[in-house]
This record gives sequence, C-alpha cells and structure tokens, in this order.
Amino acid sequence: MKSYKKVIFLSLLVTLLPILIGLILWNRLPEQLPYHWGIDGAVDGWAPKAHSVFLMPCLLALGQIFLSFCTFADPKRRNIHRKPLLVVLWIIPVLSVFLNSAIYLVALGVSCNIPGLILALLGVLFIFIGNYLPKLQQNYTVGIKLPWTLADEDNWTRTHRLSGKLFVLYGLLTLIIAAVSGRIGDTASFIIFLALTVINVLVPGIYSYLLFHGKIQ
Repeated sequence: MKSYKKVIFLSLLVTLLPILIGLILWNRLPEQLPYHWGIDGAVDGWAPKAHSVFLMPCLLALGQIFLSFCTFADPKRRNIHRKPLLVVLWIIPVLSVFLNSAIYLVALGVSCNIPGLILALLGVLFIFIGNYLPKLQQNYTVGIKLPWTLADEDNWTRTHRLSGKLFVLYGLLTLIIAAVSGRIGDTASFIIFLALTVINVLVPGIYSYLLFHGKIQ
C-alpha cells in the first residue's frame, strides 16, 4: 500500500475538487441545485446549494477511502496488476468531478444532456475495464467474484476472458446509445442500456456456473 499512498492522496484531492469549484462559483449558483434526473432526462430532484457543494463530494471521498481500504486489505491484492488497480482507484474521483461539474453547469443554465453524458462516461469506463479484465488474477476485490471463479483458477481465467470481450462490446454499444439518445429519447436509451446491463451481468455468471459443473468445455 505504501507505493500507492500518493495515488490515494491525489485521488482524494480530485474527489474533493468540486468543493473548490463550487466555492469559486458560489455567488453565481442558485440556492437550489439539481441532484437527480429521471429516466426521461428531466430534473426531478433539487437540493440546497450547500448540500451539492459540500455533502456530495465528501460522501464520495468517504466512499473512496472505503474502496481503497477494502482493496489493499485483500490478501490476494498482489494478483491485481497496477493498471487495473489504478482504474479502480480513479473511478470515484472521475465520477465526482464529472457529476458535480454537470450539476453546476445545469444550475448555471447551460443546456446539457446529462443522461447522454453519463452513458458516454460509462461506455468509456466499460471499455477500459474490459481491456484489463482478462489480465486479472484471482483476488477478492476486483473482477467477477463468484463462488465458481474463486474456487477454480481456470474458471476465473476463462470467465474473465469472456467478460473482457463482453465489457468492451458493452462499452461500445453504450457509447452508441449515448450518441443517439437525443433522437430515440432518454427513456428508450435507459431501457436499452438496462437490458444490455442485465445481459452483461448474467452471461459471465451463467458461463462460469456451467463451466464449473462441466456443462461446457
């Protein structure tokens, strides 16, 4: 963990960066800021300015601390290569900056397709994760952690090779959905994305189960 202290510290600073941005914009921001969007893309939840500027980044920072603790407490952490580990450590900071910046922009009257932007961010994230999944060795923190993958190293390897391809495909399809969300509507985009998510979750689990029980070779 010592070699990652600087990374963890920097990631926490980035997670909390929206507080500084919010303070700089404080006098320009309205007293109520959006914090939730419905599947139709319309804002359906508002919160006091202080809640958005301070509370959300702080909660995400706590999540980052918890994630870092769990990751480095893993007895098989050495099986997680540096690059996928860095991807894991930077997910929350990127989300913090992205989501809070989007909230500030909308509050200032900038027209943004927030659901579409979120889908695009997720698509890029899935592609990154998919590229690194096949390289993961058995561990208890990062990867497809099922009873069958954790019980058998070959099962783990084969399941993650399949999952890597699925995640990349899933990410590319998510980017396509984000690109056409303005035409097909946010509700339709969400339904398609949800269907793809279910498939992406179920297929590796079913494959791992069948592989473990000798149903496929």
